[in-house]
Amino acid sequence: MKNKLDLHGLKHSEVSSIVEDFILTTKTPFSIITGNSNTMKGITINILDNYEFKWVILSNNLGEIIVFS
Repeated sequence: MKNKLDLHGLKHSEVSSIVEDFILTTKTPFSIITGNSNTMKGITINILDNYEFKWVILSNNLGEIIVFS
């Protein structure tokens, strides 16, 4: 996938604004790399759901959220 946002190395307090800016300026499909942090996934998923994006986490890569519309 061409458009990716990698959240590795970011503090949880930084994630919301970065994810929001990315999803509002990037055409789908894209992916967001959260790694294994459940907190990072939760923050990201809440933002995606607030903007009514459709997303999936594939069983072969639990650290990546694929956003498709």
